[in-house]
Amino acid sequence: MKYLIIICLFLGSYSLQAQYYSSDPDLNQSLITLDANARIDFGAFRTDISMGYNISEKKIDYLSAEIGMSAGDIYLTAEISRITHKSIDQVVAVYTVHKDSGWGVMAKELGIKPGSPEFHALKNNAKNKGKNKGKGNSKAKGKK
Repeated sequence: MKYLIIICLFLGSYSLQAQYYSSDPDLNQSLITLDANARIDFGAFRTDISMGYNISEKKIDYLSAEIGMSAGDIYLTAEISRITHKSIDQVVAVYTVHKDSGWGVMAKELGIKPGSPEFHALKNNAKNKGKNKGKGNSKAKGKK
C-alpha cells in the first residue's frame, strides 16, 4: 500500500509538468524550467512577458486559462511572434491546429527552420528566460 501511494504521488507530480516536443532536448528542458518558475510566481511571469513582448496581461491570462497554454507555450508564442513578425493571434492559430505535433513543427510552419539563426535565438532566449526565473526583463538590467 505504501508503494502504491508513492507511485501515485510520483505520477501525479509528473502529470503536472508540461511536455515539450521541440526535437531539441535543451530547449525542452529550458521550457520545463520556465514552467516550474512560473508556477512559483505566475504574476511575475505574466508581468515579464507583458512588458518584454508588449502583450496585455489580460491576453496572457486568456492564453493560460482559455487556450490552456503552459508558461513555456506562452513564452514560445510571444518569442516566435517577435522573431517572425507575426501577430500573437497568428501564432496561437498555428498552435491550436498543430500543438500535438510539437513546437518544432509549429516553428517550422511559422517560418523558423531547424538550425537557423532564428531557431538558435529562440533556443538561447528560452534558456536565458528559464534562468531568469520569470522576473524582469534581463535585457533591461543595468540600463538607465
